[in-house]
Amino acid sequence: MKRKELKKKIKRKGLLKKVIISFFLLVVILLGGGGYLYFQAYKATSASFDDLGGREKSDLRVETVSIDKDPISVLLLGIEDYSSGGSNGRSDSIIVLTFNQEQKSLKMLSIPRDSFVTIAGRGIEDKINHSYAFGGPEMTIETVEDLLNIPIDYYATVNFEGFKNVVDIVGGVTVDVPFDFSEDSDDHTGKLYYTEGEMLLNGKEALGYARMRKQDPLGDIGRGDRQKQVVKAVIDKLTSASTVFKIDDLSDEYGENVISNMKLKEIFNFYKEYKDFNTSNIEQLKIEGSNGNIDGIYYYMLDEQSLTNISNTLREHLELP
Repeated sequence: MKRKELKKKIKRKGLLKKVIISFFLLVVILLGGGGYLYFQAYKATSASFDDLGGREKSDLRVETVSIDKDPISVLLLGIEDYSSGGSNGRSDSIIVLTFNQEQKSLKMLSIPRDSFVTIAGRGIEDKINHSYAFGGPEMTIETVEDLLNIPIDYYATVNFEGFKNVVDIVGGVTVDVPFDFSEDSDDHTGKLYYTEGEMLLNGKEALGYARMRKQDPLGDIGRGDRQKQVVKAVIDKLTSASTVFKIDDLSDEYGENVISNMKLKEIFNFYKEYKDFNTSNIEQLKIEGSNGNIDGIYYYMLDEQSLTNISNTLREHLELP
């Protein structure tokens, strides 16, 4: 066989393999009634489900949303809880995602953790990441809803150990490092080094990359940009066809390190709606603000006009008046 014909044959085989894997994924999800994947998903979501005492919908919703019909919002919280023995940690990362299935688009907003806001239910002004320590995910959800004037339909918390493990399971993530810097590893085993340009990061490195703040000339804003970059890279890996072969490990991590109010049926509906999602359709939003100091404590003071613009953008994406 000629070399050119052999190359064409290998290429066709590779394409066929991708088509078969993608079709397998689609069939398993659509059938959904049985099979190993469904069992693993059921096991994971049963261990991690928390509807916050029966919260069926946001108070800002007239009716309960349906993932297969309505645009939805999700609040992702990265929790630093090892310092408190696994309880009452602080939300080190606060990311709002809005999905519009008709447009097949996603908007992503990282709220700086030091943002000076009114904490819902307490009537005090403080850093937004303290809301989790005061009242868990429920108080953080209410605080974000008040701040952005949008309903939060679903939430998910993930601790840092789970984040690192997921990145390692999917084979690492590639990011575009904006400048050279180093960061202490979270487990105190040494320095992590980052060089400007594209880098493939493992779980520990990805966590250090997302958490670094003090060396960034943009402070919390730069940190938020890197967090969104990592989230996008993880989404890229999780939506790839090869993920089906890692479902065992991923479901174990989900069950052990993620807490969410999304039921199994809703997770499958979400997958059906967004299985072909193109991450180029992610729009990253940014709240403008300035550094502030009150009684010797640093805060990020949000710009009111920028906040209004962000709120209107997200409401429009959620098809709210």
